Amino acid sequence: MADNRVVEGRMVTPKKLAELIEGESVMDAEPIEDADRTCPECDGSVLAVGYMPSVTAFVTGYKCQDCSWSERED
Repeated sequence: MADNRVVEGRMVTPKKLAELIEGESVMDAEPIEDADRTCPECDGSVLAVGYMPSVTAFVTGYKCQDCSWSERED
């Protein structure tokens, strides 16, 4: 998978995608992957990224490529 992906018309890195989901900066992020789901708001493609919002936490975030919908799983 490519490191960068297009989300809402912008090219984003894994860390930037995690920041879009989290709403603030994150420490580190894994490569972006295609999620096995569609967006519940617009039926668009959803991306997944694992990231660390803090030293003691690891989160998997999901973000639609086409609209502002996002979700996170602790």
